[in-house]
Amino acid sequence: MVLNALAIDPGRTWKGPWRWFDDSMLDCCEPLEKIKSQGITFGKVACLAVCNGAQVEPFRTDQSSIEDFRERVVSCTSSEDCHLIVSYNRAVFKQTGSGHFSPIGGYHAGKDMVLILDVARFKYPPHWVPLSLLWDAMNTIDKATGHCRGFMVMSKLQKATSVLYTMSCKHENWNVVAKYLTEDLPLLLTSKNLKDVNDVLCVVFRSAPSSLRDFIKWIAEVRRQDDGSTILSEEEKGRVALKEEVLKQIRETELFKNVTGYLGFERSLCESEAPLGYTDSLADSAANVCCQGAGLLTGKIRLLNGCGKDIKLLNSVCKEPVTVVSGTVTTDGTEQMVDMLIPSSETKPSCLCDFDQNSCSGIPPSIGDGLTVLIFALPQYTWLGLKEEKLQAEMKGLTSADCLPTLLQEEVLHLQRQLYFLKADLNISPSSS
Repeated sequence: MVLNALAIDPGRTWKGPWRWFDDSMLDCCEPLEKIKSQGITFGKVACLAVCNGAQVEPFRTDQSSIEDFRERVVSCTSSEDCHLIVSYNRAVFKQTGSGHFSPIGGYHAGKDMVLILDVARFKYPPHWVPLSLLWDAMNTIDKATGHCRGFMVMSKLQKATSVLYTMSCKHENWNVVAKYLTEDLPLLLTSKNLKDVNDVLCVVFRSAPSSLRDFIKWIAEVRRQDDGSTILSEEEKGRVALKEEVLKQIRETELFKNVTGYLGFERSLCESEAPLGYTDSLADSAANVCCQGAGLLTGKIRLLNGCGKDIKLLNSVCKEPVTVVSGTVTTDGTEQMVDMLIPSSETKPSCLCDFDQNSCSGIPPSIGDGLTVLIFALPQYTWLGLKEEKLQAEMKGLTSADCLPTLLQEEVLHLQRQLYFLKADLNISPSSS
């Protein structure tokens, strides 16, 4: 409801020519079947909004006040530029059910009441409740996370979407990875006598949970025109160009050189095993689909190791060459249709690329790119425990986003927001760990 109210383009059609968000499209942070059976948490709703092009300010009740909430309600209900979603316990309203999310549709200043646009309209139509009672309903504990509920203010990003990487919490061990990156890793670094950057990277990657590979994903979706044309729109060409530039900027950083150098060393120790145990996850399969598309363009067809099928060329008509292919990727027995693009950055691929350069006209993001931008997104306190002051200063300098180009800064900020939302959702009580 809110994404549509903000007029955010979902980049795909709903029915016929209509471009609206539908429940079936909102699966970037949690499998839809799991949401239907178990619900979704506060942090993941915020993460879901960010994934789909919204700007989010989350506030749990223990981090805010009823006065601040009232001010936000007044502001958002008086403007078309922002909307407010509340997370509350239905039981406080004597309604059936427990935890629930709905947007606020209006405010009555004289009676200090808010209009809840209940998304479960088959149960409850839009209804007015006293603002103080809604605050009480939000000021409850979500048993799934052990944290307070609250509210979030959502607005539309005032720029074209250029995000190349995102964090995924669709796999069941996402919380283990998030906890490792934000809590375990800083403590781990304090217990080691590390001498150089390679030592630090060794600890970061060798100690990481194996599911780290599923936590950072590159976004290569392509938006087709409303009429079903296979030609990219001017808007989409602009998005492709922005992603190209982000990829190029990542590979120009000193951190990328250190990461690829370390991973190259790891690969040389065991040629038969990719770094971090990478397998044909959706991201890796997508890269193979892209590569197959490039092969079709150049007339060099090669097998996909069984991870893709029904490959067909969609578009290669641009002033600057752009390859877009469509295919079906099978992951853990589940088929998923994907439209993929191949970035054509002029930067030469590193030895970590999972394809033969001779059969590709573009350079998909590699393992090294993803891990580089993930390290940029780590909080700066991560490196405070390093015992060597010189090494601590070097890691802070390598991972600081202050001097990065604007596009890459925004990319890092996007991931930092997601990591913050996911960390806030962690339940780290003894019973859950």
